[in-house]
Amino acid sequence: MSVEFEQLRLEPAYRKVAAALIERIVGRELNDGDHLPAEIELARQFGVNRSTVREAYRELESSGLLGRRRGSKRMVVTRPQAGLVAQGVSRALVLHDVSFVEVWEALTILEPPIAESAARRRTAGDLAHLTEVAARYARDNRDTALAVRLVPEFFTVLGAATHNPALMLAHEPLIQLLGPSVGAMIDKVPQARARIGTAQRRLCEAIGASDGEAARTWMAKHIRDFRRGYELAGIDLGRRVAKPRASR
Repeated sequence: MSVEFEQLRLEPAYRKVAAALIERIVGRELNDGDHLPAEIELARQFGVNRSTVREAYRELESSGLLGRRRGSKRMVVTRPQAGLVAQGVSRALVLHDVSFVEVWEALTILEPPIAESAARRRTAGDLAHLTEVAARYARDNRDTALAVRLVPEFFTVLGAATHNPALMLAHEPLIQLLGPSVGAMIDKVPQARARIGTAQRRLCEAIGASDGEAARTWMAKHIRDFRRGYELAGIDLGRRVAKPRASR
């Protein structure tokens, strides 16, 4: 019986250099703030052209793994910002054709325990930030474009109050996809603005009182309201969610 083999994957040299660097970074051999060798020195070590190293550095810089300190030309290892990581994941979700109802289901699972955790772990600064976002929404929600930005921002600030990077990175890609669904619904359902504002106020009260159970309960109600809003707006829940354009 003959045996079939898959073709070998041929990658550009800069990708191999980038993969080697990523392995060292993820393996903690290179840590946040560590300087990398100059391009010409790393090219010597890898046995490649300097342009190959430059391209590898450029790729890792765009993904947030490398950066330059002000006034220095040397590359240093950096931690990718949560927002940048989330953008990549939310883009992947869009490319996998996630729908309104799938985003809603995921938020139903994640957000109530996140709200409970925020109530138990928040600082005075977290509460002040959350309350400020809720106040801005209450004041300016007649401006649809601003409301569509402030609703996800409230969720992002609430997630940060958990002080749990795993939870923050888990929910942020979904929150980035929340804006388009809010934009598709909020102008079609007259009571939507007021109900969102009420939920935000009650969540702020529960989190301010460090009442995890109340925070969980109000968040679950808040997420259920989103689905009801979609239904009242006549939105097909099977419709694919679009990634919002990055602001310039």
